[in-house]
This record gives sequence, structure tokens and C-alpha cells, in this order.
Amino acid sequence: MNWHSWAAIAVFVTAYAAIISERVHRTAAALTGAAAMLAIGATDDKAAFFDEHSGIDWNVIFLLLGMMAIVGVLRQTGLFEYVAIWAVKRARGRPFRVMTMLIVITAAASALLDNVTTVLLIAPVTLLVCERLALPAAPFLIAEVLASNIGGTATLVGDPPNIIIASRAGLTFNDFLVHLAPLAAVLTVVLAVMCRLMFRKLFVYDEERAAEVMALEEREAIRDRRLLYQGLAVLALVVVGFVAHPVLHYAPSVVALLGAGLLIAMSTVRADEALKEVEWPTLAFFAGLFVMVGALIETGVIGEVSRALADATGGSRLGATMLLVFGSAVLSGIVDNIPYVATMAPITADLAHGFGGGHGTQVLWWALALGADLGGNATAIGASANVVVLGIAERNRQPISFWQFTKYGLVVTAVTVALSAAYLWLRYFALA
Repeated sequence: MNWHSWAAIAVFVTAYAAIISERVHRTAAALTGAAAMLAIGATDDKAAFFDEHSGIDWNVIFLLLGMMAIVGVLRQTGLFEYVAIWAVKRARGRPFRVMTMLIVITAAASALLDNVTTVLLIAPVTLLVCERLALPAAPFLIAEVLASNIGGTATLVGDPPNIIIASRAGLTFNDFLVHLAPLAAVLTVVLAVMCRLMFRKLFVYDEERAAEVMALEEREAIRDRRLLYQGLAVLALVVVGFVAHPVLHYAPSVVALLGAGLLIAMSTVRADEALKEVEWPTLAFFAGLFVMVGALIETGVIGEVSRALADATGGSRLGATMLLVFGSAVLSGIVDNIPYVATMAPITADLAHGFGGGHGTQVLWWALALGADLGGNATAIGASANVVVLGIAERNRQPISFWQFTKYGLVVTAVTVALSAAYLWLRYFALA
């Protein structure tokens, strides 16, 4: 590695340390780090803004922008208050039942939508539920993020890294459904049990608060029925667009922007009112993070790390599988899993080719997907959904610190990745 590589590592480590120390706002740290990468020549304007491998992932940025605008319109209808009251009443005000319900809903929705869209829709409901029951929102939001990343592993559209893997490996929606959905369902149950243990001090039943909520009529929360129907119709079209990606060939970002534009055009909501709900600091944070990680790609740092992982397999398919799942889990907790998978996909393809290709090497792709998707739970910036929820929490004056998230995320990641490794060994080696 040359001096550019070492300088890029120094900038990234410094920015990362600033983010986790929380002495500097994460957006300021990421943008300063990105500026430093450009200043030292570790990347340039073409690579940072236009390169699909090492630049800002505009698909992610505009997907978030479109969905945030749609959520901004839906918020004005009273839909989130309706769902919050409905959920609490079905759980009869019991905090653990509420959390379990939200975990299951989030995981299931993340398999059909992408996990970022899901947390954008679920987080406002969660904040209202916690307000009604006088509960701290942070544990519920953390549990939902963890559930979204687990549920997102189940399908091709559930997590952005899966789309990259499917494109590179020629895998279909049904391939993901058959090979990863059963495991995702089991891991969702495991998460619910772990949350019961991790947040056990939280689950204090307040009979008076519960009685107040049980007396509410959720239909009264709806403030604008016409806007609600318009918003739900557009949201349904967006979901169809996501699921029909293999047929329509519209990127999720394009679908989200079309949906946002259509909803604003057909409703009485002004554009500036819809855009007020956009988490602009979160989008800027993503841009800075993409530039920093892109600089590591441009200088060959991530490539060197990935090749070292590949060289350490020792010619064993089982060894390669285990190294991919555990190595990807560790690295995806440090850098966002989208650019990591974009870098690792061609190396995984080379590995699969070296083992002869064919159906028997699909396990390498499942190992990469599981490691990257579940590893994103390890830290507060390991996956896009994590960053989005932290931004929403901060905006609603319920801040979640880097370490508050990470101390739970690391435990869940360790357990779920270990179970995934056991699943891969059992299904594709022991019983093959």
C-alpha cells in the first residue's frame, strides 16, 4: 500500500473515532472526513460523485429522500396515531407484547419492502406508542432496527446488499426466499427472546396508562381520510414497484421518487410541507460516509482486506463459507454494508469460480449475504436502517447514543451470526 492508502486509513479511523465518541456530531464528522479524503487525493470528484463502485450511492440517498417525503405526507393524516393505538390495544398495554408485535411487524415488512423504508414507517408509530405508555422509546427503536436487518435478509429486496449479490450471482427472488427466509424467521423469534432478556427492566406494566389507551377509539385519530386513501394507494404502488423490480427494472430509488412526486402532485399538501420531514442531516451523513469508504476502495484498502480474507480460505469450501460469514459480519459492522458488499462481490465470484461454480457454490453467496446483513446490526452505523432510526430518534428528542445501540447490537450480531454459521454448515455440508 502507498502513502495514499495509509493516509486514507488515518482519516477514516479519525472520523470513525469522532463519530463513536459523540463529541462531534456524526454528520459533521462524516462530511469533514469526506472533505479530508478529497483534499489528500485519496479520491476525486469523479470517483466520489459519479463512480458506481466507489462513489456516493445515489440510489440509497434518493430512496431515502422519496420515502421520507411519502412518510411526511402520511404523518399528516393521523395514520401513525391510528396504528399506535391499535397496536397497544391488541397488546393490552403490556410492554413486552407491544415490543414483540413491533418486532414481528418490522421483520415481516422488511422482507417485502427494504429495511430502510420499513423503519421510516414504523419508527413514528413506535414513538407514539411509547408516549402513550410513558415508556422510553430507545429500546423499542433499537429492537426494531435489529428486526429490520434480520427480516431484510429473507428476500432479494429486503436489504440493499442482497440486490448487489443477486445481480452478481444471478440469483432470483425465489432463491433468497427458499434459502434465507426460513433462517430469518427463526432469527426473528430468537431476537424477541433476547429482547425479553436485554430489556427486562423496561417491561413494567402501568395499569392506569393501559386503561387510558384501551378507552381510546383509534378511528378518531384519522384527521384527513381523503389524504389517507391517497397516501395508502401511492404507498401500495411503491411496494408493488419494489417487488416487481425484476420485471419493471425500475431501481427502488426511482420507484420512491415517482411515488413521492405523484403523492405530492395529487394531494393538497405543499411540497415544502412534505419535505420538512426529510432527515437532511442523515442524508448528508450517508453522503460523507460513502465518500470515505469510497476512498478506501479507490486506494485499494478494502480490496486488500477482502483479498486477505479470500487467501485465508486454504482451498476449503467450508473454510471459505465460514470466513465469509464471520469476516463479513465484522467488516460490515465497521463500514456500511452496501459498499462492502459491492467490493466483496467480485472476490466472492472468483472464489465460487475457483471451486468449480455451479449450485454447490451458492453457499458462498448466502454466507456473504448473512454476514453483511446481520453484521450491520453490530454498530450504530453498520447499516442504513441504523443511521436512519438514530436520526429520527434525535429529531424527536429521544437520542440514542452510538454505544447505547452498539452494546445491544454486538450481542445480537454475535448470536445471530453464530446461528447462521451453524445453519450454513448443517444445510449445505452436513446434510448435503
